[in-house]
This record gives sequence, C-alpha cells and structure tokens, in this order.
Amino acid sequence: MSNVKLAVVFYSMSGTNHQMAKWAEEGAKEAGAEVKVLKVEELAPQSVIEENEVWKSTVEATKDVPTATSDDIEWADAIIFSVPTRFGNMPSQMKQFLDTQGGLWASGKTINKVVSGMTSAQNPHGGQEATLLSLYTSMMHWGAIIATPGYTDPVLFAAGGNPYGTSVSVDQDGNMVEDVEGAVKHQAKRTVTVAEWVKKGNQ
Repeated sequence: MSNVKLAVVFYSMSGTNHQMAKWAEEGAKEAGAEVKVLKVEELAPQSVIEENEVWKSTVEATKDVPTATSDDIEWADAIIFSVPTRFGNMPSQMKQFLDTQGGLWASGKTINKVVSGMTSAQNPHGGQEATLLSLYTSMMHWGAIIATPGYTDPVLFAAGGNPYGTSVSVDQDGNMVEDVEGAVKHQAKRTVTVAEWVKKGNQ
C-alpha cells in the first residue's frame, strides 16, 4: 500500500462519533495509511455544555484532540467525516467547518479528495441517510470523489446495512445499539484503497 494521507474529522457530543473516528483510524492504519484524527471546533456556549454531564465529559475526553484546519484538508488525500445527525442534517459545528473552506475550494485544492461519511442518531430512522446525503452534497461541490461502503462486505449487514456510510443507533444510556466497529474499519480501508487508486492514476 502507498502511504495515503487520511484525515478523520469528527464532531461528537456524547462520544459516539469520537469512538467511530478512532475505529476508522485503526482500520486505515491497518491499510497502510498515515492518519490524523481531528475534531471540529465546538460552537455551543460553555454554559450549555456545563448543564449536560455527557456533553461535558466528551469535551473533556477530547480536549487533547487537535482541531481541524484548512491545512489538514489540504494535506489529506482522503477524508472521513463522522458526525451525529441534527434534524436530518450534519451539526452546525461541522457545517461551519465546511463553510470556512471556501479558500481551499476556490483554489481547486478540494478537487479529487476521496471522502466518506459516518453518522449516528437515537433512532434507526432518525435521519442517518439524510445526514450523510447533506454531507455528500457539499462534497459534490468540492469536486471530491465520494467513496461509500455500498454493500461491499458482509460485515455491513451486521451494522444495519447502510450503503451511504456506517450509521449507528444510540440508546437512552448513550450505548451503541448495533455492532459497527467492523463496518467502520471496512469503510476506512475502502476509503484508503480508493484514495490509493486515485493517487496512482493521477501520477
């Protein structure tokens, strides 16, 4: 495997998408990639975060994770985004991050990035597919190459069989309902593989 550079960019309020990002990192490294795990900037007021113990503990647990920048996007051959759903869309924190990449986009530096998305919600039909489609709409404008998992491995069915990207339901106690670790790692490896094809074909 060539040394594909992968950025795993996440937003997490309860820790679910942080965990998925870490699994993606493991899968990508197994595929030979150089990986950066990065969070997007938190926009919610500290006073609101302080009122929610789970949110507060997630902020504390991820305090040492670097915050994603335009330089990270430019560095990466491939990007995996991991976000919870917010009313069928990506969270405002991730949307703001994407919206501030206009300079990269205008200079053509988002073209041919290989991208893939993962998500979570409290209900099996709580907007997972719509959230990933909202992300992929932005990626089409970037000129990126979208690498979904489709049904490329049986492990995806145990995780709920979402062809748009791995998605997981989270119960009232914050526990993942489906076993998605294998699906996340497969999706990461597939993303790295597609990025390798793109890099080889572009040389």
